[in-house]
Formats: sequence, structure tokens, C-alpha cells
Amino acid sequence: MPAPAAHPAPPAPADPATPPAKRPPAAERVYAHVKDAVLARRYEGGTLLTEGGLAEAVGVSRTPVREALLRLEVEGLIKLYPKKGALVLAVSAQEIADVVETRLLVEEFAARKAVPAPPQLVARLEALLEEQRRHSEAGDLATVSVKDRCFHAEIVRHAGNQILSRLYDQLRDRQLRMGVAVMEAHPDRIAANIAEHAELLEAIRAGDAEDAARVVRRHVGRVKALVMGGEDR
Repeated sequence: MPAPAAHPAPPAPADPATPPAKRPPAAERVYAHVKDAVLARRYEGGTLLTEGGLAEAVGVSRTPVREALLRLEVEGLIKLYPKKGALVLAVSAQEIADVVETRLLVEEFAARKAVPAPPQLVARLEALLEEQRRHSEAGDLATVSVKDRCFHAEIVRHAGNQILSRLYDQLRDRQLRMGVAVMEAHPDRIAANIAEHAELLEAIRAGDAEDAARVVRRHVGRVKALVMGGEDR
């Protein structure tokens, strides 16, 4: 008598704790694509983006492209022109002045308040400084700019003022865009930035609040001069 045919074992049930990863919605993918390109200056100020071109680049229909562009217009990164497309807005001199003034107000205060610094702040700043050096050596300016911004944001966060911390976070996109612009125009400034961050870290580690504030004031002032086309003094 022939043996009964063997039946394949049923597949193991999927682990409910590890659901399959879902792709972000189409509009979110377009939004991330355009925003990353604008902040990293792959889309320069003055670039005209078309719905069709973006739809093809991201692999979506035009409907989510329109949704993403409306969101980016609200954030002040682009200007929509019906039947033409979206113009990437250049950073204005007034915007630069406003951002730098706000940075000085927040960061000088935060540098003083962060002293005496807890060990976790010092350790985090050391790690971010090392990441800046590593990405600088690799020529990854966009990531250097991100780590630069994270370095300052970490100090602001440890100042303990949640309102100021949220205000500072609102400057994120503008700071990243300006940071990449400075590094591209003044590549020699990257090493100087890192050196000034190391100086700021030393002042914080030493518990010298006034010296930390002085370093911030000089550091941010130099960035302003470079972004606005002045001399690095």
C-alpha cells in the first residue's frame, strides 16, 4: 500500500511584534525628497520645480506632489506659481539677520545656563564633535551641517527652558540651509567651526559660563559675516 503523500508544513505565523515595514505615504515621500534637496542645496534658490518632474523623480502621481508642495510653501521654502511650478526661495539678507539675532539671544543664554554641565552633556558634545570631524574628512557637508546644528541644540536643550528649546528647534531648517551655504562657499571655515566648537566644549567642561558665552558670541558672529558676504574676522 503506497504511503500517503506528504503535505508541506504550514508556514510559521508572522511574529506580531515585528510587523512588515510600510512605505511612507506618497505625499510624505515627495515632501522629504524636496525638503532634503532644498536644505542640502541640491535644489538651489531660484530653481523652478515642476509637478511632472517631481512626480517622475519620486515615482508618484501629481496629486501627492501638489499636497507636498503646499506644505513646503507654508514652511517658506518654496513659492507656488499656478501652471508653472514651484520656485525654490533663496535665503534673504533679512532672514539671515533674524536667524542670527535669535541664535545669539538663545545660545548665549543657554551656554551660561548649561554650566555646570552634567557628565551626559559633555559626553554628548564630545561625540558630536567627533562626528563633525569624521564627516568633514569624508567631505559630507550636509551631514557636517546637521551635526553642527545638533551640537548647539544639545546645549540649548540642557539649559532647561522648554519654551526656548522649542523656539530654537523652529530655526532648524534655516540653520541647516545656511550652514551648507557657508561650507560650500568657504570650505576652509569647516575646520575653524570645529575648532570653535572644541573651544566652546572646553569652556563648558571647565565650568566657565562667561567664557562659554563669549565663544558663542564670536562663533555665531563669524557665521553671520560669512553668510552675508562679509569678511571672516
